[in-house]
Amino acid sequence: MLDTIKTVETPEGVELVLSCAGFYVRSIAWLLDALIQGVILLLLGIALPSLGKFGMGLFLIAIFVLNWFYPVLFEIYMNGQTPGKRIMKIQVLLMDGTLVNWGASMLRNLLRTVDFLPFFYVLGFISMLFSKDFRRLGDLAANTLVVYKRVLKNRPEIPEVPAIAAAINLTAGEQQSIVSYAERYSKFSPQRAEELARLATPLLQGMTEKQTISASERILGIANYLVGHR
Repeated sequence: MLDTIKTVETPEGVELVLSCAGFYVRSIAWLLDALIQGVILLLLGIALPSLGKFGMGLFLIAIFVLNWFYPVLFEIYMNGQTPGKRIMKIQVLLMDGTLVNWGASMLRNLLRTVDFLPFFYVLGFISMLFSKDFRRLGDLAANTLVVYKRVLKNRPEIPEVPAIAAAINLTAGEQQSIVSYAERYSKFSPQRAEELARLATPLLQGMTEKQTISASERILGIANYLVGHR
């Protein structure tokens, strides 16, 4: 129950590592959304009574729309995030890691009524306790999952030197190691950078002592070639 990490494979064959959101963070997101809805209803309650029965009808419609369509519309048009979820940096996804669709969002939110039973989401809380992915009944029925939103970090710049094609075929792991070396190059001393570069012996084939290019420059050149700087 303490392991909140879930690995899923998307329809495109990409493996994603997702961190499931637990009861506490989801409760805070729900309270934030409830507060936002409450403020909207308060403002409407102040403005609409001046319109008489027509205003009261609009107010009742607003209650219905906010209660049933507030979460659905935000989840569809804000990549699975209501304002509360966005503040808490969580989002709703389908179990295959793709964005939630209309059918799933409608179903999971309609079943909030069941999750609320017998009072204040007791049934939903129990469901989350017995689910390793912290899924309430609405999530189980809609095949959805609430996870922490993945933040894509900007990759560090690598020193730009003339690109060099590797003389041998490189595996994906080897390519990643070369690019990682280039991204961390500025943190090394020149001596340490050269020492690490010389460990990649197969990539240094063909170099002679008379060549002015260093081993580290050659590895940087290969890294530039791999990332498309040609």
